[in-house]
Amino acid sequence: MEKKSKILDKVRQILRAKHYSFSTEKCYINWIYRYLFFYDKQHPKDMGEKEIAEFLTFLAVGRKVSAATQNQALNAILFLYKTVLKIQLTNFSFKHAKVGKRALIVLSRNEVKRVLEELEGEARLMASLLYGCGIRLIECMELRIKDVDFELNEIVVWDGKGNIDRRTLLPISIKEFLQLQINKSKLKFQESLYINNFHGVSIPEVHERKYMTAQKEIGWQYVFPAKKLSVDPNSEKLKQHRRHESFLQKSVKNAIKKTMITKNVSCHTLRHSFATHLLEDGYDIRTVQKLLGHKDVRTTMRYTRVLNRNKPNVLSPLDS
Repeated sequence: MEKKSKILDKVRQILRAKHYSFSTEKCYINWIYRYLFFYDKQHPKDMGEKEIAEFLTFLAVGRKVSAATQNQALNAILFLYKTVLKIQLTNFSFKHAKVGKRALIVLSRNEVKRVLEELEGEARLMASLLYGCGIRLIECMELRIKDVDFELNEIVVWDGKGNIDRRTLLPISIKEFLQLQINKSKLKFQESLYINNFHGVSIPEVHERKYMTAQKEIGWQYVFPAKKLSVDPNSEKLKQHRRHESFLQKSVKNAIKKTMITKNVSCHTLRHSFATHLLEDGYDIRTVQKLLGHKDVRTTMRYTRVLNRNKPNVLSPLDS
């Protein structure tokens, strides 16, 4: 019988061949592992529609997970059967749970200013990029020196969510600070070259094969490199990796506490605020859609619901 680890290795291999994001890979591997572990590591070929439905029901009833989380687990298990094992679930009738529409959390301009003032150093620059450029947290962390164009005042985001490349604006107010950060990254790279067995910066495998010298080129270095070099889990080589997302997540969380803002704010809230404030300033929705990298304009349309100018001009009977 094929071992569980071999099944997960095969799932991982196919996910990478299909160019799924690393976060999706981790998520799918985690849910497939939990599914197999739930049935005492039975081979998935020996299970089917009944076992999948029981596991998903357990998540909803026993674990009380959200509809989105249950759908996430369902997608991972369907990928295992249909794509990896090539098994068609003909009698499977379990439907995706209905996910309700959630209100967007947006900070006012004054609140954004207060949050940024509580941040320092790299954390403040990162948060400024999220709000000033509308990029995602992971896009900020994976930003490379070659992606910043100081002449055209723009940042290029490669292979964003949905495998979309796009250009977004570079705020003039942070150009000087961003240049200083890039100089720090360059210096760190130059110092790392003297370390034994250093193999340069981590880059996607496809680029590593195509551009043999890219790992040790300045342009490919991360704008926000990790503090220490570490061994790459795939190649087992000593490489320079990027800063972890948790660095900014913790910094923003602490800043929110200091400002006494009671909204449920995350790093992604800065991106929501970017889009909302652009629309408030009169920029058309197609321009905002392009800057955000949305495939469908309806996704961008969500921000029109939180615009100040769209608030109903209704006086509460209590105030009258």
